[in-house]
Amino acid sequence: MSPLLDVRDLTIAFPQSRGGQAFSSIGRGQTAAAKAIAAVRGLSFSIDPGEVLGLVGESGSGKSITSLAIMGLLPPAAVVSGDITFQMSSQIGDRPVHLTTLPAEQLRQLRGSRIAMIFQEPMTALNPVMRVGDQIAEAVLAHGSVSKAEVWGRVIEGMRDVAIFDPEQRARSYPHQLSGGMRQRVMIAMAIVNRPQLLIADEPTTALDVTIQQQILDLLNELRHKFGLAMLFISHDLAVVSHVADRVAVMYAGNLVELGSKSEIFRAPAHPYTQGLLKAIPSLTTDRSIPLATIDGTVPSIAQLPSGCPFEPRCPYRVDACAAELPPLLEVRPDHWARCPVVNPVRV
Repeated sequence: MSPLLDVRDLTIAFPQSRGGQAFSSIGRGQTAAAKAIAAVRGLSFSIDPGEVLGLVGESGSGKSITSLAIMGLLPPAAVVSGDITFQMSSQIGDRPVHLTTLPAEQLRQLRGSRIAMIFQEPMTALNPVMRVGDQIAEAVLAHGSVSKAEVWGRVIEGMRDVAIFDPEQRARSYPHQLSGGMRQRVMIAMAIVNRPQLLIADEPTTALDVTIQQQILDLLNELRHKFGLAMLFISHDLAVVSHVADRVAVMYAGNLVELGSKSEIFRAPAHPYTQGLLKAIPSLTTDRSIPLATIDGTVPSIAQLPSGCPFEPRCPYRVDACAAELPPLLEVRPDHWARCPVVNPVRV
């Protein structure tokens, strides 16, 4: 079976001035002083139909930029190389579509119908002066010519799918009249109303309290099985990812540093960065008199990355090889990959 989404050697770079400020506009005589700064470097992963891949990393690691590249929503100044292949289902069967070279109009038709996204903060993603039902209706109308009655029926059905009580009444509410959890459910309804094959969830629970967070995670799991959704679940929180993901990909400073099944990543993490993240997660048995483990140092600026492993300055296990060059991503156990010469010093 071919993967539904296949990302190969994806690099995303942005122009930056010599003074260190990224350009807000291009074509004003500034480009001569520009150089490309890579926010994502050589990223590869795949997602099978019905699978959930958790993409984890600190803020600034390149997670959201990757999702925007898949959706075709990067700013015009972005320089993208590599390939993103999507297996689009149709009445005549599946066919591969290369998203990085797809014409803008075809990509727009794909976005929201076959590939949908839940953005980080619903209060800023939703239009504050439009009723939420009308915003969900816009998603329907953008991908087909349907009658007003049919559109509204799909809006109400979509709101029921995400367990919104009294959807006929709630559809007439404005975003500020809904709670944070309810707004997030509206965002999910907007994403699934056209029955996409792939759902990208970018930090969908970050702004919610723990109780509502669990409800949203349970809802996403339910929708995944109900509609056969594949999902790219983006988070900085490994504990959250453990509730929904089948496999986990860990990013650091624009690089993929570890990839494996959820059980492998949580049972036997191979990369020192992943190990540090897991040690920092408290549990019910954690001794409160002992401070939680932390990772010393800070994430390096993407404009000043070390020549070797970007985690090397913070790594307690570093050796000379770590600073010499970026380690390759090697298979440390079956279907478990890590970018660390200490864990796997064998070169291929």
